[in-house]
Amino acid sequence: MKKKNYTLYGAIVTAFLLTGNLHASEWTLPVDNTNVVSRISTDYAYTTNRPSKKDRLFSSTAVENEIVRIKKLLTNKKLAWMFENCFPNTLDTTVRFSKVNGKPDTSVYTGDIHAMWLRDSGAQVWPYVQFANEDPALQEMLAGTILRQFSSINLDRYANAFYTDTNETGHWKSDITDMKPGVHERKWEIDSQCYPIRLAYQYWKTTGDTSVFQEEWLNAIVNILKTLKEQQRKDGVGPYKFQRKTERALDTLNNDGLGAPINPVGLIVSSFRPSDDATTLQFLIPSNFFAVTSLRKAAEILTAVNKNAILSEECTELAQEVETALKKYATYNHPKYGTIYAFEVDGFGNHLLMDDANVPSLLAMPYLGDVDVNDPVYQNTRRFVWSEDNPYFFRGKAGEGIGGPHIGYDMVWPMSIMMKAFTSRDDEEIKWCIKLLMDTDAGTGFMHESFHKDDPANFTRAWFAWQNTLFGELILKLVNEGKVDLLNSIENK
Repeated sequence: MKKKNYTLYGAIVTAFLLTGNLHASEWTLPVDNTNVVSRISTDYAYTTNRPSKKDRLFSSTAVENEIVRIKKLLTNKKLAWMFENCFPNTLDTTVRFSKVNGKPDTSVYTGDIHAMWLRDSGAQVWPYVQFANEDPALQEMLAGTILRQFSSINLDRYANAFYTDTNETGHWKSDITDMKPGVHERKWEIDSQCYPIRLAYQYWKTTGDTSVFQEEWLNAIVNILKTLKEQQRKDGVGPYKFQRKTERALDTLNNDGLGAPINPVGLIVSSFRPSDDATTLQFLIPSNFFAVTSLRKAAEILTAVNKNAILSEECTELAQEVETALKKYATYNHPKYGTIYAFEVDGFGNHLLMDDANVPSLLAMPYLGDVDVNDPVYQNTRRFVWSEDNPYFFRGKAGEGIGGPHIGYDMVWPMSIMMKAFTSRDDEEIKWCIKLLMDTDAGTGFMHESFHKDDPANFTRAWFAWQNTLFGELILKLVNEGKVDLLNSIENK
């Protein structure tokens, strides 16, 4: 990444850049940021770390008004500061909006990586949808994101990440798969097709705007249905293969690029997880749940907007088939926790018991609306994944939470702590989560990809817009639920 892109972060990013701690790599390793964190905390404490107005990529009057409203309610100065830094981070630093052939077109980067992930972009702009009716420019930007996601699926229905310029080729062009110009990475992940549906559905329900459901949408849903059915693998392994020349085992697939064998029981193969790591057993349970709810949302759109009964019924039938298979194959009778959801299965009777911080995850299923938070099996699963019986749960001097093999041992992802708060029914637990997030920002006022369980100054990715905006979404949700007093009662470390 070129140095000029880092200036968007203002003083904080300049500090990281000067010390070499802002990573452009997709697989950043933990670094010791103690010195730069100390300097940032001293020099810029509670002064906004947003880029200057002239350097912000997109501005929304509705979002700016909301930042002012929330800051007035929050008497905890650090929390107010972190909210102001984090909530607009996607708009400030990652949105590239334009008009193409008279239609809005929006590419949303993840932050420090020069590409748009279908998952990340859908999650990054999600919390702004609620303000779309108050801000025509914001609504147009969101429509552009949806249309860009549909066109990306139509460019390559198996890809997970794309360039703004559809003629661009990049670092992974040598991957052994059917790479195309415009595709950054071609890892097949179920959630890449679910997040665009989730966003489009919420946009439609909020605004009533049906303009995004035209030819691009109909082509995209046909491609989605084709891909999901192929990856049930009932008629053979399908056309998708993926291999990469790498020393990192989870960046490639075994068995000549097909991954581990599965028994075609109606579930859908996800060759990679939302972390972009390869699955071990290819039926990824949280993503299959996400597929069920997404297909039902698509069916509702197709019925109400497009009057397309055939495609709608196809979505409904596939959702029902996957749901039936989940009831039969997704659970495991754990000797300590009772019946829980497995993370991955293969249809042969094998189960992988763990959770990864990236969403969809087992912990996050109620956040996405895929299971009821009061579901007893989910509650058993929740206790399991937030325990040391989950091999990717880490607890240390600085905090605790779920990580994953993407970064590795002892690295906690703040996203898991946020998901614990989003799915909690206990105010004290929520308060504990928010305090932990505040205490592990390493003095930067931002969320990071991960931090070491014993030292929050040892973190990865100083610029990761999804986690920043998600933190803002969480604080906004709690304020709107009447938990201002709870937030203001948190003591700073």
